[in-house]
Amino acid sequence: MKKRDLLIGFSTGVAAGFLIREVAHRIEPTKPAELVLHGIKQSFKEEGPIDGSWIYMKTEPFNRQAVSTDVYRGGISRVREGEIEQFEFFADARTGTVVDLIKL
Repeated sequence: MKKRDLLIGFSTGVAAGFLIREVAHRIEPTKPAELVLHGIKQSFKEEGPIDGSWIYMKTEPFNRQAVSTDVYRGGISRVREGEIEQFEFFADARTGTVVDLIKL
């Protein structure tokens, strides 16, 4: 096998990989989980400081009656009036909009 054949095969594979990635992102783009968490934290910080936050990096399906979408699941904790408040949220993976907020 010649080096030229190996180089052509490698280049073709890399180009195909980039093309597939671009097509996949254009069809169904999602916001990065860190960016979604940052936006939600900023909203909570308007009401006061937060103590901690987390977010799952993989999306999961979310169904509410007839609506179905992919979401990130995460949580926020803060101290308010001397008591710890904890929230779990579900945010749309495409827009970053919170679709459900549960006080634990």
